[in-house]
Formats: sequence, structure tokens, C-alpha cells
Amino acid sequence: MTTPTSPVSPTPWVVRRSSLASRIGSGALIVIGLALFGVPQVFGPNIVQQLTSLLIFLILAVMWNALAGYAGLVSVGQQAFIGFGAYGTIFMTQQGIQPYLAMIFAAIASAALAVVLSLFVLRLRGGRFAVGTWVVAETIALLISLDQAMGGGTGTSLRGLNAYPRQVRIAYTYWLTLGFTVLLLLILFLLLRNRAGVGLQAIRDDEEAAASLGVRVGRLKFVLFVLAGFGCGAAGALTLANTLFIQPQSIFGVQWSAYLIFMVLVGGLGTFEGPIIGAILFFVIQHQFADLGAWYLIGLGLIAVAFALFLPRGLWSLINDRLHIRLLPVGYHLLRRSPDASASDRGKPNP
Repeated sequence: MTTPTSPVSPTPWVVRRSSLASRIGSGALIVIGLALFGVPQVFGPNIVQQLTSLLIFLILAVMWNALAGYAGLVSVGQQAFIGFGAYGTIFMTQQGIQPYLAMIFAAIASAALAVVLSLFVLRLRGGRFAVGTWVVAETIALLISLDQAMGGGTGTSLRGLNAYPRQVRIAYTYWLTLGFTVLLLLILFLLLRNRAGVGLQAIRDDEEAAASLGVRVGRLKFVLFVLAGFGCGAAGALTLANTLFIQPQSIFGVQWSAYLIFMVLVGGLGTFEGPIIGAILFFVIQHQFADLGAWYLIGLGLIAVAFALFLPRGLWSLINDRLHIRLLPVGYHLLRRSPDASASDRGKPNP
């Protein structure tokens, strides 16, 4: 005689990476990305040039968030790679390389520079890492300003692009910028979707504890540091192509770090979508208020402080907490199963 067994009640929790809303949002984001390639065919050169600036800000915000938001590497010297990418493009065009090909080579050279610098700066932690990256940026800027072949302290221009008609040059620069943006987002997304993403977040939370659990701390930090060097170098080269003129004081200026911190802090540190929102907001603010000079920078600082005090998780947290949407989910989340869920594992985030 068999004893009847009572059915086991399902657990009230379920682990999910994405939801239907996330998949719809991700699909819409991919469609928008593909549609952006047709912008130069629809809009005038001025709008295309402004969208190029927005995409450059997006690259920079995503790269800085990858360092600080996922690996805890708070850098205030990413302008070293921005300036190196720009002046690397100048140097390569002086050697007879076609300008747009020179930009790609300059981004790769920036990654190589990051490989060399990683031997020194990745030995530092916390505030010493931040100061160390800033010192590196100032040193490279000083060396460039002393090189008269690069224009010295007065700056230089990318003359190789003068051979292109203005509308064609702006369109090519936009397409190359969009290509870099898609490539970097895809690389970072794939990196964070696998075990490396979990390891990076463990390093951010507690590096020593992560190492004790078998996380390869040095290797993961190295990969992310080199990726950020590549992305920031590409952004510097594209900034040169978009403006045609640079000076050491501006392209190596510490204001770049202020811009990066603002975009990531306001959008949402440690989230994939936050830097995108932060870059768009910063672009709008700069377009409207950059003529105010010092007051513009003071305003950016006050907004960043306000977010740090009252909304430390950034604007994306407001959207995610209300709609529970992750456009490009890179991690797993513990969800509470809905009371009416049965065979389907529907759930909503645990408050």
C-alpha cells in the first residue's frame, strides 16, 4: 500500500535574466541602432555633426562606467587616451596614412598604450589609482605640447580631411563613430553576459574577497582597462575628425573626467543603460548652456552632487524601479513569483 504524497508547493522565488518587456526593449534598441545608419541620408550636416558629438559622449560614458561601475577603477585620467587617440591620428596622417584609416590605427595604438600603462597603474588602488591616471595624462600632455611637429602648445588640425567635401566628411565621420559605438557596446555586453561580468562586479564590491573565491582579478582588470583605452582613444580620434582642430590644453584637459563622472553618475553607475541616458542628458545640457562658461561647469558640479546625495543610483533606477525593464540585461536577478503564476514562471522583482 502506497502512501499518498502531498504536492510540493512551488518556490515563491525565480531567477531570471530578462523578461518579455526587456526582450521588446532590446529589440527596439537594435532597430533604432540600425536606423541611425540612415541619418546622413535624411538630415542636414549640422544635425549629423551634433549626433556625432552625442555618440562620442556615449562612447566615453560607457567606457568610464565599465571601469568604475563594473570593476571599481575610478579613473580621472582617461583624457590621456582621448588625447593620444587624437594626436595619434595626426601623427599617422603625417606618415601618409589615409585619415579615417589613421583613426582606427590610433584607437588600436591607444589600446597598446593601455597595455603598457597597466603594468604600472593597475598596481594602484582607490585614490592612488585615480591620481596615478591623472599624472599619466598630464605627463603625456606635456610631452605633446613640447613637440613642435605636433603643433606644440598652439595646437594642430587634421588637414587630410580637407580633401573631402564637407557633407561627405561629416557623413563618413558619423558612420565611423556609429560603427565604433555599436562595436564597443557589443563587446562590453558580451563580456558582461558571461562569467567575466560576475567576476568584475565581485571585484568592484570587494577585490580581496573576489580573489579568495578564485576570481582572476588582475586579468579582468587588465582586459577592461585596455578596452577602455581603446574606446577612449577612438573617441579622441573621432573628436578630432568632428572638429578638425585640437590643442593639448583642451584634448588633454581634466574637464573630460568631469564630463565622464557627470554622465555616469546622473545616468546610473554600474548599469548598462544608465550611461546612455547620462550621455543624452549631458549632450542636451551642453548644447543649451555651454556658453555660460564657468557657471556651466559649476552647474554640472551642483547637479552631480545632488544626484550623489539624493539619487545615487541615477536616473535609470527611477525607470527600472517603476517599469522593471532592462533593455540589455547582463546579469541575473532574484524575482518574486506572482501569486497567480502557475506553470509559467511569471514574476516581478522583489521590492
